Amino acid sequence: MKKLLLLFGLLWIGTLAVAQSTSPPENWFNLDAQDDNVYGVSTEKAYKTLLKGKKARTVIVAVIDSGVEVDHEDLEGVMWVNPGEIPDNGIDDDKNGYIDDIHGWNFIGGKNGDVNDETLEATRLYVKYHKMFEGKERSGLSKKQKKLYDEYIKIKEEVTKGREKAEKSLKGIMERKDGLMSAIASVEKALADKAFNIENVKSIEITGDDAQLTMGKNVVLNILGSDDKISSAKEVKEFLEEQFKGAEDYYSSQARAHYNPDFDPRHLVGDNYNDPNERYYGNNHFEGPDAFHGTHVSGIIAAMRNNDKGMNGVADHVRIMTIRAVPNGDERDKDVANAIRYAVDNGAQIINMSFGKGYSWNKKIVDKAVKYAEKHDVLMVHAAGNSSLNTDEEDNFPNDRYIRSWFLSRKQAKNWLEIGALSWKKGEDMLATFSNYGKTNVDVFAPGVAIYSTVPDNGYGNASGTSMAAPVTAGVAALLRSYFPSLTAVQVKEIIMKSNVPVDQKVKKPGSDDLVPLRDLCVTGGIVNAYKAVQMAQRTKGKKKIKFDVPKT
Repeated sequence: MKKLLLLFGLLWIGTLAVAQSTSPPENWFNLDAQDDNVYGVSTEKAYKTLLKGKKARTVIVAVIDSGVEVDHEDLEGVMWVNPGEIPDNGIDDDKNGYIDDIHGWNFIGGKNGDVNDETLEATRLYVKYHKMFEGKERSGLSKKQKKLYDEYIKIKEEVTKGREKAEKSLKGIMERKDGLMSAIASVEKALADKAFNIENVKSIEITGDDAQLTMGKNVVLNILGSDDKISSAKEVKEFLEEQFKGAEDYYSSQARAHYNPDFDPRHLVGDNYNDPNERYYGNNHFEGPDAFHGTHVSGIIAAMRNNDKGMNGVADHVRIMTIRAVPNGDERDKDVANAIRYAVDNGAQIINMSFGKGYSWNKKIVDKAVKYAEKHDVLMVHAAGNSSLNTDEEDNFPNDRYIRSWFLSRKQAKNWLEIGALSWKKGEDMLATFSNYGKTNVDVFAPGVAIYSTVPDNGYGNASGTSMAAPVTAGVAALLRSYFPSLTAVQVKEIIMKSNVPVDQKVKKPGSDDLVPLRDLCVTGGIVNAYKAVQMAQRTKGKKKIKFDVPKT
């Protein structure tokens, strides 16, 4: 899953306060530490100096995600268009096995509709193991079975507690909302016919111990102070409804779908899920039921630059291929593997993967697809995850560590970058508090907090997560592969890692106040930087032979 959750923006401490914090420039992830005093990746500096007047080739970047609004005003001009397919004729013109795949494909949809909510992988494994071990005692099992049984007991507890917590949280949120709405109504009643403004709300006299009116007064004053466009009780209630909606949807999805063993939307896809090698299923619904995440990710990589609309993506010579495989829940390994293969077979040179989970149903099938991408010189960029975990010690799938099928088989993919998230803040607070980390398993950090990008309905907005840090890095990789097309995927990975901006001071380890060197939290100990990467690329002899001219943009 790991889709970004945009919760309240509200801090609850007895009464309500509207969260206030210093905000970065909207384009901060493209800015430069020295020139702009913020740790962006120096994209603008690279374009204005090192790349000015240089020719570039078009690079296809596949976005495996929740779907993309392909006709967004800032993305429509950079969407990949399948040259071998005639739109909407119901024929597989290019004979690649997918009908009308104009901009990509949807592996979590079918003739019966599109998957939105999904279970977590832990829930699916619980169902699987429950059928295997129901009514059985551990003592009577084989050594191999005991290992699975122990995992079953662990997962069972996780799923049970997860659902109970979600139901409890949802109930608490609903009660809190009802209480607040009543408190707002008491303020409205106290004002009578007076205008709904700060001065009049402040003048409300509270007699005795009227806790409801006291809370309502404090809430209204905070909201009116934060938004001068609100001028009625109705608008205050609408504001609160919007703030609560994200939390309600989140916990409702957890209780109803994520941790629910009886929930299974796979019938919508219509595939034979027990066949991991099945490839040709799905539909061409590029957007899907909720394209927020994929649209935001795509804008970071390649929203049209300098077109006086919205924002600028990192890379300026890109076509975005959208591959829908990530639901509101955990993605399935079969879909991820097929999404990777589709991207490779249709010309992607970079694949962005802003998703992850704690368990894997069939890691071998994903490993096989990653090896396929490596063989075809495709770079994989993956988000490290948003749980403040050390991924050297905790599982996060997919990853670059292959399951070894024989003694001499290689342990790790060479074409994989694992990205942690950076805040715009300097000093010890520069890392995102939610970011996963790992001295061995996370390669480098990139901007991932308050990232302004494209959202559905031709909109723009901020989002935070390693889901945002990965496409920043994928954008830098696309920039390198477009201006220096002879560089291989492995060379691009090496350049991004070696050209990082090192952080010498200690930083807070995500999820704690412990101060540690950044080199203890990732392989490089540094931050992605496009300017330095271009400088290094200029000094690097590419190993890839250019056999034909790629259309210039």
